[in-house]
Amino acid sequence: MRIRLLGPVDVMVDGEARMVSGLRRKAVLATLALHGGEVVSVGRLVDAVWGETAPSTVRNTLQSHVSYLRTVLGKAAIVARPPGYMLDLGDDGTDVLLAERLLRQGAQSADPVRVATDLREALALWRGRPLADLAGLAWLEQQAGRLELLREQIRHALSDARLAAGEHRQLVPELEQAAADHPLDEQVHAQLMTALYRSGRQADALAVYQRLRSTLAEELGLAPGPALRDLETAILRQDSSLDASAPAASLRAAGAAASGVPVPAQLPPPVAAFAGRDAELGRLDAIGDGPADEASAVTIAVITGTAGVGKTALAVNWAHRVAARFPGGQLYVDLRGFDPAGHALDPGQALRGFFEALAVPAERIPEGLDDQVALYRSLLAGQRMLVLLDNARDAAQVRPLLPGSPGCLAVVTSRNHLTGLIAGHGAHPLGLDLLTPEGARELLARRVGAGRASREPDAVDEIIAGCARLPLALTIAAARAAISPGFPLAVFAADLREAGHALDQFDGDDEATDIRAVFSWSYRALSPDTARMFQLLSMHPGPDMTASAAASLAAIDPDRTRALLTELTRGHLLSEHRPGHYAFHDLLRAYATEQAQDCDDDDGRPAAVGRLLDHWLHTACAAAAMLDPFFAPQPEDPPLPGAVVGAPATAEEALRWFTAEQATLLAAVPLAAWFGLAGHAWRLAWALSTFLLRRGCWDDHDRACRVSLDAARRAGDVTGEAHALLLLALGDARSGRRDAAAQFRESLRLFETADGYHRSQVTAHSSLIWIAEQQERYGDMLGHAVRALELSRAAGDETLEIMSLNDVGYSHARLGNYGQAIAYCGQALAGSRAAGERNWESAAWDSLGYIHHKLGDHHRAVTCYERSLDLCRELADRYNEAGTLDRLGDVHHSAGDTRAARWAWTQALRTLDELGHPAGDRVRAKVRVPDGRLPAVI
Repeated sequence: MRIRLLGPVDVMVDGEARMVSGLRRKAVLATLALHGGEVVSVGRLVDAVWGETAPSTVRNTLQSHVSYLRTVLGKAAIVARPPGYMLDLGDDGTDVLLAERLLRQGAQSADPVRVATDLREALALWRGRPLADLAGLAWLEQQAGRLELLREQIRHALSDARLAAGEHRQLVPELEQAAADHPLDEQVHAQLMTALYRSGRQADALAVYQRLRSTLAEELGLAPGPALRDLETAILRQDSSLDASAPAASLRAAGAAASGVPVPAQLPPPVAAFAGRDAELGRLDAIGDGPADEASAVTIAVITGTAGVGKTALAVNWAHRVAARFPGGQLYVDLRGFDPAGHALDPGQALRGFFEALAVPAERIPEGLDDQVALYRSLLAGQRMLVLLDNARDAAQVRPLLPGSPGCLAVVTSRNHLTGLIAGHGAHPLGLDLLTPEGARELLARRVGAGRASREPDAVDEIIAGCARLPLALTIAAARAAISPGFPLAVFAADLREAGHALDQFDGDDEATDIRAVFSWSYRALSPDTARMFQLLSMHPGPDMTASAAASLAAIDPDRTRALLTELTRGHLLSEHRPGHYAFHDLLRAYATEQAQDCDDDDGRPAAVGRLLDHWLHTACAAAAMLDPFFAPQPEDPPLPGAVVGAPATAEEALRWFTAEQATLLAAVPLAAWFGLAGHAWRLAWALSTFLLRRGCWDDHDRACRVSLDAARRAGDVTGEAHALLLLALGDARSGRRDAAAQFRESLRLFETADGYHRSQVTAHSSLIWIAEQQERYGDMLGHAVRALELSRAAGDETLEIMSLNDVGYSHARLGNYGQAIAYCGQALAGSRAAGERNWESAAWDSLGYIHHKLGDHHRAVTCYERSLDLCRELADRYNEAGTLDRLGDVHHSAGDTRAARWAWTQALRTLDELGHPAGDRVRAKVRVPDGRLPAVI
C-alpha cells in the first residue's frame, strides 16, 4: 500500500487506486503522510487542515475523519499516540518517500547509468502538481511548493547523471528549454555549458555563459558565482576535466552525486534518553514545515537559552528526526562561541570544514571570506540541506554560514538572543526554558529507569527541585544514580537537599558536564561592569528584581543599569520573565554568589545591601502613604547615596507596585534583620501591612511581623517592638485566627514609654473597639473610642480625629444611641470627604449604613452600604468589602428581598473563602438556610 501525494491524493493498494472522498479527509491523510512515522499533534492537524476556519466541534470532526481513513488504510495504519496521531506505512509508504529514497540512492551510486534509471523512476512518480486537489489550504500549498522543489532537484541530479553517462548530445535540447524556463538558475546553465562543450560546441557554451552573466547583472546586479566562473575558464582552456570521460561539471564539486561522493551527514549522535521537549519539537516541526521567509530565501530557526538548558540536545535530536527530509545532507559545526579557551571559531574555518564534507578540492577553495561564502552558497543552490550551527557567539559569526537558497534550513543554537538574525534575516526564535516538572520526571525516568523512578516519586520530585529543572543538572544527578543502581534515589535526593543550591553536587568528569565550567564560559564573555553587576545581583533576596533595585545595589545610574541587565539577558545569565522584572535561575544564582564571594571586599557587601534596603523602604513608605495616609511609616534617615527611590503618584500606582514587589518585599524583611537593620525590618513590615491585610495575605503578614518583632527585641528597639506587636495584633484581629487583645494592650504599654506615634496608639484603641464589639462589650467599645478621640485632639491631628469620630459614633450605635451616632458619624463623613481620605469615608458610610438599618430606613441603609462598597473596591480592600457585603445582605433580608440578600451574602462568602477567613462560616449559614427561614439579624 502506498499513499500518492505527487498529484491528486489517493491510495494505491495492490496496484489499484482507491479514492478518498472529501477535501478535509484528503487533507488529514496528506498531513499525516507528509509526517510519515512521526506523531502529529491534534493542534497541528487542525491548523493544517482547517486553519482559522476550524469549527468548535473540530476535534470530533477530526476523529470522524481518522475513523474513515482507517477503513481505507486498515485499522492499524493510523495510531493514536499523544498528543495526536501517527501514520507509519514503512520506508516507501508514500510516493514522496520513494522519490526521496531514489534520489539518495542515486547520490550514493558510482554507476551513472543506474543513477539515471533510478532518477527517471523518481520523476515518473509525479502525476501533475503535488497535492493537486488540496488547493486553498495554506499549509498544504506550502508543502506542494516544497515538493515541486524536490522535482527540480531530481531533474538537476538526472542531468548530472546523464552527462556522466555520455548523453550530452541528447541532453542539449532539454537543457536549452530548462535554461529558458529558469533564466537565473546557475546549475542548469552549468549543465548546458558542459553538454554543449562535450558536443563540440565550445562557442555556444561560452555564449550561454555570457547570456547568463548579462541577465544576472540586469535583473539582480550580481555576477555569476565562483563555480560557474571556474567552468568558463576551464572551457576557454579546454581543460581535460571537461572531457566526456570526466565527471559532469556541476556546481557540486564537478558532479559529486554522479561521481559517488557520499552525501554529507555530519550530525553528532542523538542524545540518549532525550525527553521533556515535545512542545519545542513541535515548534521546530512547524518552523521546518513553513515556507522560507521571502526576505531571507531560507528558513532559519534560532534556539536560545541559558547554559545547560539543552539547546544542542534539542537541535541534534530534532535534526535526526527530520534528516530524511533533506536528501542533500546535513552539515554540522560547533562554533565554540563560549569556548573555555575564549576563542570562537572563525567563519572561514567553519566553511573549510563544510567544503571538505562537500568534497571540494582544496585548490578550488578561494582565499577571501566573501568568495568562500559565494562558493558555499553556490554548492548548496538547488539542494535540500540542513545546516546546524551550534553554540554561536553572535549574529556576525553566523551570517556567512547561512545557506542562500529555498529548500535549505539552518538551525542555530546560542546562549545569546541573536536578535540580528531575527530582525535582519527573518529567523524564527525559539527560547528554551527550564523543563516542566513533567518533562523533568520523564527525563529522570528514562535515565534511571521507569520502574526505579516510579517506586520513589517523592525522591524524584526532590531531585528535580534540587536541580532546579535544569537539564544538565538533572543529567548529572541521574548519571550518579545510574552508577549506583543499588542505592535508593532518596540518598541522592538527600545529598542535594543538604547542599541547598550549592554547585558541588554538579561537578562533572569534564568541562562539558561540570556546571561551574559551563556557566563560566558565559561569565567570562561579560564586560567587567556587567560581571560586577552579575555578582551584586546575587545579594538580591527576592524572586525577581527591577532595574531600580539593581541600580541601588551597584550605586549607578538606572539607564546604565538597564544596559548591563540587557547584556546579562542577552547572554541568558538572567531572564526578563515579565517586563522590567529580571530573575536568576537558581543554580545561576548560586554561581553568581560564588563569584561575589571570591571578589567582594568586606565593606562592599553591607553597603550594597544597605542601598538596596533603602530603595525598598523609602519607596514602600511612599506607596503605603498613598494607600492609607493615616497609617503609614516614615523612614528614620534619608536614603544612602546611590539608592534609587520611587514615588507612586496615585493609590492605583501604589497598589500595582506592591502587587509586583510583594514577594521581594517579604524577602527584604529577613534580609534587613540578618544585617542587623532592625529599623528597616519593622518599618518594611509596617509599610506592607495595609496592602497585605486588605488582600487577606494573613500568613505573609504574620511572618513579616514576627521577623521584625524578633529583630526589634534583639536590637533593644522599644518603638520597633511596640509597632511589631501592634502589626501582629492587627493581623490576628483581621484574620480571626487568634485573640489579639493582649498584644494590643502590650503595644499600648510600650507606646507610653516612647514619644509620639499617636496614630499607632489610636490604631491600637480602634482595634480594641472591634474586639470589644465581637464580645458584645459595647460600653468598653465607647471607652476605647473616647480615649482615641482624646489622643487625636491632643496631637492636633485632624485626620486622626476623623477616624476617632467615626469610632465614637459607631460605638454609640451599638449602644442604641442612634441620634448621637448619626451626629458623630456625620462629622466623620464630612471631614473625610473634605480631606479626600477615602479609607475613612468608606468606614463612615459603612457606619451610617448600620445606623439607618437599625432605624428601619432600608433604602437609605442600602445607599450608604453601596457607597462604602464602591470605595472598598477602589482601595482594593477585600476584607472590608466582604464585611460590607455581609451587612448589605442583612438589610435586604430585613426589607424582605431574599434574592438580593442571597446575592450579597454569596459575594461576601466567596471573598471570605478566598481570604481563608473564619467569618465565612457565619455567612455560609445564612446562605444555606431556605428562603423564609433565615436567622434573625442582630
